[in-house]
This record gives sequence, C-alpha cells and structure tokens, in this order.
Amino acid sequence: MVCATSSDAGKSLVVTALCAALRRQGATVAPFKGQNMSLNSYVCSDGAEISRAQAAQAMAGGATPEAAMNPVLLKPTGERHSQVMVMGQLWAEVDSTSYQSSKASLAPIVDAALSDIRSRYDVVICEGAGSPAEINLPGPDLVNLGLAQRGGIDALLVADIERGGVFASLAGTLDLLSADQRRLVRAALINKMRGEPELLAPGIAEIERRWPISFCGILPHLRLGSLDAEDSLNMGGFPQSKERAMLDVVVIALPRISNFTDFDALQAEEGVQLRYVNSPALFGNPDLVILPGSKATVADLGWLRATGMATAIAQASRRGSSLLGICAGYQMLGKVIHDGVESSLGTVAGLGLLDATTRFETAKVTRQRRGSWGEETVSGYQIHHGRVVASEEPWLELDDGEKEGAATAGGIWGTTLHGLFEGDGVRNRFLAEVAQRSAKTWHQSNLKFDALRKAQWELLADALEAHVNLEMLAEIMTGAAG
Repeated sequence: MVCATSSDAGKSLVVTALCAALRRQGATVAPFKGQNMSLNSYVCSDGAEISRAQAAQAMAGGATPEAAMNPVLLKPTGERHSQVMVMGQLWAEVDSTSYQSSKASLAPIVDAALSDIRSRYDVVICEGAGSPAEINLPGPDLVNLGLAQRGGIDALLVADIERGGVFASLAGTLDLLSADQRRLVRAALINKMRGEPELLAPGIAEIERRWPISFCGILPHLRLGSLDAEDSLNMGGFPQSKERAMLDVVVIALPRISNFTDFDALQAEEGVQLRYVNSPALFGNPDLVILPGSKATVADLGWLRATGMATAIAQASRRGSSLLGICAGYQMLGKVIHDGVESSLGTVAGLGLLDATTRFETAKVTRQRRGSWGEETVSGYQIHHGRVVASEEPWLELDDGEKEGAATAGGIWGTTLHGLFEGDGVRNRFLAEVAQRSAKTWHQSNLKFDALRKAQWELLADALEAHVNLEMLAEIMTGAAG
C-alpha cells in the first residue's frame, strides 16, 4: 500500500511509477484504490466507471482497467453530496453524513474486490486516500491502513517536501496512527525534492530513531505534465505560456468541472495555449472557448449566468471565437434542459447557442464508443444522464450508425464524447478548423499523444529506479524483510 501524509503528496504518481517499473521486470501488476473521490472518471470496456487515475495506473502496468481496481468511486455533486459508484455502477446519491453510515455495507464489497484482484496478479499496489491518520472519520476504513490491516498489507508512506514541514508531517502521521497500524508502515519516501538530498539526512535519522521505519528514497521534483490527474489540484499541469502557441484556447473552469483530462492532449500541443478561466475579466479574445463536463449541469449553468460568464461566452461567439461543448457543456449550449434527476429543478433555459434540448433520465449512460469524423477515426467514452436532441447537423458518426453531436456553420460544436482529442487525427483536424475561423493556419502537429503518455510512464519508472531502493520495497512486498 502507498499512503501519504496529505492529499497531493504524490501517491498516485508513485503507484503509477511502481506499476510501470514492475511491468518492466516482467511482473503482472494491478493498481487498487478501495475508495476514490474524483470527477475525472474512465469507462472500462464493459461500461464500468472508475477513477481516471486507476485506469491510467492499470495501463502503465500493462493491465486492462476494470471495476475491481476501484470498487467505490465518489463523484461530488455539491459541497456535501456525492454520487456513489460501486463496482462501476451507480449505487446511490448520498450526503457526507449518510455515506459514513453506508461504509459498513461497502467494506465487504471493497475487501472482495481486493481479494479478487490479488488472486489474478503477481503484485497489487494499493493506493491510499488523503492521509491514513484521519482520526475524525468513523466507520470501517475502505482505503487506508484499516483496509491494509484486514488484508495483511504492508505500507509505504509518502511525504511531500514541496510545501515544507516534511518531517513534522511524517512525525504527526506516525504519532496519530494506532500501534497496530504503525507496524504496517515499513518504509517512507520523500517526494518533490528540489534541493540537495544530503540536507535531509539529520531529519531522516531522527525519524528512523523514533519509529521502526526505513527511508527507501528521495524522489526529485519531476517536471512532467500532469496527465490523467485525479482532481482539480492538478488542473493545468502543462506550462501555460508558450512562445510558439498560435491558438488561444479557453476552458471554462466550472465549479464542478469533470473530466478535464479531456484537455490533456490540447495542453500538450506546442501550438496551443490553454487557459482555465473563471472570470469574464480573464477571458480575452480566444480562438476557441470550451464548455467542459460537469457533475452539476444546472447548478454550473446558473454559475455561468451569475458570474457573467454566459454573457462573455456569447460575446466571444459573436466576435468569431469557436465554441465547443462537451457532455454537460454541450447540454448547456442548447435551448432547454429538462432535469428531474440531477438537480430536480425541472425545466431550465440553456444558453440558446444551439438548437438542442436535453432531457435527464434516471439510467446513466456509461460506454466506450468508436466511430469516424470523415476520414478521421474517432474514439472516446460517454458518461451522462442527459440525452441531447439537436436539430443541427451531427458531425460524428459512430460505429453503430448513430449520428453524434451537433455543429453549426457559425463554429459552434457539441459532443457527448469524452477523450475525443486523444486521437491525433481528430485533434489536428479540429484545431485546423478553429484556426481557419480565426484567419490563422494550423500546421499539422507531430504530437503523438498515446506515445507521450507512455513515455511519461517510462520516465516515472526511470526516476523510481534511479532514486528509490526498489530492493527494499521488493523485500517488504514479498515478506523477505521480516
């Protein structure tokens, strides 16, 4: 198990790196996160919905993503409410208090999923959540050291030095753990080091003197783009200012933005400057405005109006900016939304920029899709309750013959497909059309996004092999360390 002293300390990165490194060594390896909270999700081949982070970790390890790798996924719909996915399927809508009482019924499901995964892989790397020392949370532990206790799993504790106080966070975490849980923490790793590692030696020695724990390494701060991020702390992981950028792309930073991993490939393009914007004052004069997915479509539509962003979007379109709505963003661009499911507010007026109507249904659509846009191959996945009917010309054709999306001569586009821009051909053609509307010329990009993602996994594995004592971790994993 990989735990950490705080959120965003690097658990997901370390798990991804371990999966890639173990794959290199010939092991079959799978990730596991008993409970995750994320609005960035992925649809498996059977339609099961899991966290995007666990899907990426699986692929880094050479495994096929599946529901058992993330049996419980919380998708926040507000400050205190979440949609709960169990084994990839919609289970319930809960508030924070009622969810704690539900954990007793979820624990056997989580434990069974872990047992199943362990039976089929040489190595399973379990990822914790937040901190393992969250002593305020009642009920069975679905994801941290309580799970490790039930499964007889030793743990690695990751600490983030970037924010300062790394030894205090390590000491505080270890001190708050129960004696039984503390015994499971066999090794520690310091992450995001920018200076000289030798300066940490006295602090490391003191932690090792106080507790029966060994440090297995110090990972440097890795200047990699943030691909397949778990939450909005990592939004915008690539440099925001590029000398060679030709197209200015604005993504509306909705309060409940989901699946912003849709824009990883756009951010990686040298010719694209991508900005997340939450105020009209920051809007500028972009070539493309994107309304992304949201877990609270009607609420975020209200936010657009309340902040003046709705007016800014309409003005940008009149000035010649192209508009793209993805999933909830597509629904918002239409004339009417009938929602008795997500918000229960009934009929709500959309932005009226597309002649489209959305009706929310109780059944949730989660499926992978394939198709084409002219000569370009299209692939992606759908995650939505809202069904859109548009009178504009559809621009995508799916393999089952379904016409998908809507497009106008005025440069307004809509689609329900997530992950669309990971296809190099589709991405280049779309950016070329955006550039043409802005009286610019898009030069065919050499970016191969799938290769970029795989290269990043290899760089993570390289860093782990260079800076971490993998022999120590192997001994812990196999029980050879005693």
